[in-house]
Amino acid sequence: MFFTIENAAYICIFHIKNIEARPQHNNLFVHLHQIWIMNKIVLIIYCSIIAFFASCADYNRVVKTQDYEYKYEVAKQYYAEGMYNRAALLIQDILSVLKGTDQGEESLYLSGLCNMKAHSYDAAATIFRKYYQTYPKGKYVEEARFNCGKSLYMITPEPKLDQTETFQAVTEFQNFIENFPSSKLRPQAQELIFKLQDKLVEKEYLSAKLYYDLGSYIGNGSNGNYGACIVTAENAIKDYPYTTRRDDFAILILRAKFKLAQFSVESKKEERYHNAIDEYYGFVNEYPESKYMKEAKDLFNKAKKYVQTTDNTDEDASNASTK
Repeated sequence: MFFTIENAAYICIFHIKNIEARPQHNNLFVHLHQIWIMNKIVLIIYCSIIAFFASCADYNRVVKTQDYEYKYEVAKQYYAEGMYNRAALLIQDILSVLKGTDQGEESLYLSGLCNMKAHSYDAAATIFRKYYQTYPKGKYVEEARFNCGKSLYMITPEPKLDQTETFQAVTEFQNFIENFPSSKLRPQAQELIFKLQDKLVEKEYLSAKLYYDLGSYIGNGSNGNYGACIVTAENAIKDYPYTTRRDDFAILILRAKFKLAQFSVESKKEERYHNAIDEYYGFVNEYPESKYMKEAKDLFNKAKKYVQTTDNTDEDASNASTK
């Protein structure tokens, strides 16, 4: 038997288990074991480096080849192995060559899949859209329409940012459902539409809340920021009637109407406080269990107090004039 580092380690283990080893024996075992582990790590790294460079060399040869059939087959192999970036680059290089051939349709769809799985969602959406526009009756048109919407869904920004991609994704999914009402992907598309609409609702809420927070500091139209808050919140309730944030918008409207009355010139106060009171009655009727009920009641009482005071003043003035 050859004396190797591994054999030495096993010998040390055997002696440690059967005799009471001295401290220096323990140190020897630890040292040999560490050497053994380090050698294994170095070997693994060395083999990995060799494999990496060999793979790169193979890939570079495929990139340079003029055999497009071979390049396409290798691209499909890369895709099957999960090497999506490489597959996408190879297919992109031969799309124009394969266009009009039996492989043209498949290669275009596969290009979209490669980009989507490589997280290049913007490129994927563009390719899937090109596919279903080029092949409206194509073999993969159902999946292409769905994946176009899904790719856009993946790049939708947070609610406070511009929501162009969100609107585009909603449109793609709605068109998908319209064209393939019986598709097995329909439930997933509908679920993603709801999530996208939640994001749009949040965007509208943040906008309405911003107008309310700005208040009377910066003018925005004839009624200032409170007026803009009211319009934004009312439109959101109308555009998204099934949102779970309806009462969030409704309380914003009530707050804004109260503030609008509070900061109005005296000649407009009474009318606007009456508007706030009417809004309160609508709020109570539609959201009787709302978490904002206490706040709504408080605003109502304040508005009512002003209106009653005004009515009493008017009544006193009327009585005085008749004496």
